[in-house]
Amino acid sequence: MAHGLNPPQQKAVNTLAGPLLVLAGAGTGKTRVVTYRIAKLIQSGIRADRILAVTFTNKAATEMQERIGELLGKKNKKQPATSTFHSHCVRVLRRQIQHLGYPRKFSIYDRGDQESLARGVLREIRVPNETLRPGDLLYFIGGWKTKCIRPADAAAIASTDKEHLAAMAYRRYQKGLKQRGAVDFDDLLLLTEELFTNFDAVRREEAALFDHLLIDEYQDTNGSQYRIVKALAQDHRNLCVVGDDDQSIYGWRGAEVEHILRFSHDWPDSTVVWLENNYRSTAEILTVANRLIAFNKKRHPKELKAARPGGKQPRIEQYPNETKEAEGVVADIARLLRQPDFEPNDFAILFRTNEQPRAFETELRRAGLPYVLIGGMSFFDRKEVRDVLAYMKMIDSPTDEVSLLRIINTPPRGLGGKSVEVLTKEAVRQGKPLWDVLGQPTVVAVLPDTAQRACEELRSLVDMFQQRFKKRPMVDAMRAMLERVDYESELQRLYDNPNDREARMAALEELANALGAYETKAKKPTLAGFLDDVALGGPDFNDEKDKQLKRNAIVLMTLHSAKGLEFPHVYMVGMEEGLLPHHRSVAVEGEAIDEERRLCYVGVTRAQDYLTLSMALTRRKWGKPRDTIPSRFLFELIGQAENPHAGNTATRQRPPGATRTQKAATPATRPPSKTRAATDLPSRRRRT
Repeated sequence: MAHGLNPPQQKAVNTLAGPLLVLAGAGTGKTRVVTYRIAKLIQSGIRADRILAVTFTNKAATEMQERIGELLGKKNKKQPATSTFHSHCVRVLRRQIQHLGYPRKFSIYDRGDQESLARGVLREIRVPNETLRPGDLLYFIGGWKTKCIRPADAAAIASTDKEHLAAMAYRRYQKGLKQRGAVDFDDLLLLTEELFTNFDAVRREEAALFDHLLIDEYQDTNGSQYRIVKALAQDHRNLCVVGDDDQSIYGWRGAEVEHILRFSHDWPDSTVVWLENNYRSTAEILTVANRLIAFNKKRHPKELKAARPGGKQPRIEQYPNETKEAEGVVADIARLLRQPDFEPNDFAILFRTNEQPRAFETELRRAGLPYVLIGGMSFFDRKEVRDVLAYMKMIDSPTDEVSLLRIINTPPRGLGGKSVEVLTKEAVRQGKPLWDVLGQPTVVAVLPDTAQRACEELRSLVDMFQQRFKKRPMVDAMRAMLERVDYESELQRLYDNPNDREARMAALEELANALGAYETKAKKPTLAGFLDDVALGGPDFNDEKDKQLKRNAIVLMTLHSAKGLEFPHVYMVGMEEGLLPHHRSVAVEGEAIDEERRLCYVGVTRAQDYLTLSMALTRRKWGKPRDTIPSRFLFELIGQAENPHAGNTATRQRPPGATRTQKAATPATRPPSKTRAATDLPSRRRRT
């Protein structure tokens, strides 16, 4: 293999013009192919800055940039543009959003900002909290925006009373965003699509910036992203998309697997390359993975081929209940960890729902084994981080009303609720931003003396730090700002425990570190640029997940979170109908079950050497044990289910004699009677 590439990989790398679809199965060296292809384009004479590579996470974009830099060496000063969809859309909107009636210096609202606006909108239309909460409204709006449904269309398709109220509020919410010169995360895609659809000159201008477009994880694109890609590539047609329809697991957030399935129809002159040589998992693991995914009808026909022959056969374990399942899995890990060949971070316990890990955490603590639970609160959801970011947002754009209202009296400066209400009512009456009203002497004069001084102090602070943040390093400006507002006194007021205060200050130090890191990597660092980075990165920006994965600890995570990762030992737990597949999917069947099967396939293909699948024969619901039904995927994995697409005549009603793949091993630390063998898998028929 030239440069360590196999023949299909070489074909993908050497196809340098026209539409190209690279179907990259799990563990087939996709990232290597993508980076080698970009390097090849540059070596063939394409200017690096004329290549745009789009991924779905900041981490993936950064890794791609680093790998390309390593391949090209230091001589090549220009770099290809690598970014996420949302980051690229921000750049487009910063150049073009005025065509849609927004200011160029728009704000990007985070979840907290959105909730503040949603709360105000619901108050305006007099909807009580018990009828529709701000979080519920944002759930509806997010769902509609994900499906590219605008306010007028939402009202037309609303069916329930709650949906009609949400559609009415959606119209006001969107109007409120525009009035405040703000967009939310979903708008970044929707407004870019709107620009390209309604202003062809803008589309041509943006498309002309690049001669080659590469899209990673194409199976995860939603409708807006799909249309943005077509708009950017339709003139030069040098479009390379990489992905795997078998790993399309984000339908709940708008991803449409049809985009990758119909690529050849959209681009009839396209070249298609199949990457099927898997370098991650053993042949035994891939056997069950291929068998499982073959049950999905709508997919590109492909089969993973093992570069690593043999290996241990996957096991199926059955336990009396979910507590025994946790005990058994943890006992198995503890037994293996007593051997010198294994480390805690070799093991991953994967589950479908966020409720499942509780029993496993309890057992891991009892056994004294180190573990990390991936997920939880985002760094940017912490109060102190949100407060300081609100100050920075207001300094960058004083008309950002949500940020101003958040910190107008934080820490307390004499602008109490009544004074703020007077100012807000006057701003509404005049139809002006609250910030402008704060500077009107005749309005401020009616407030108490302390509130008047607070208004003057706030305006003085913003004027001063607008200048300070233009100087380098911005970290110094941030520290000076915290001292000026005496934010440490706010922490002392809120938290009696010194350890709590120390942890909160440590979080602000981490925010300063993030600002310092941004200044180092950005060509022209600005406060607005940093705030964009934060808004676009979300939990990915602080890379908490990456930090946790570097710890030498057993990993507990959802199947969705596990995508893109690999572990020597994988335990897939809760393999029951209602959990995997999830009960919401079971209720509708069809494509929903296909996506759940793809999710199961993603879990199976995370395993490098050992795979264990387990289920509980009973599981408590509202405190009472209920019989479970084995997941249909268990029967499909072990070859005991009828596959209508493969002509298999086996039945999955009750598995016959044991096969080697389904035989369950019994951990040495547990008596054999505690575990049922896979041969005793009960019927999928509900027991009475």
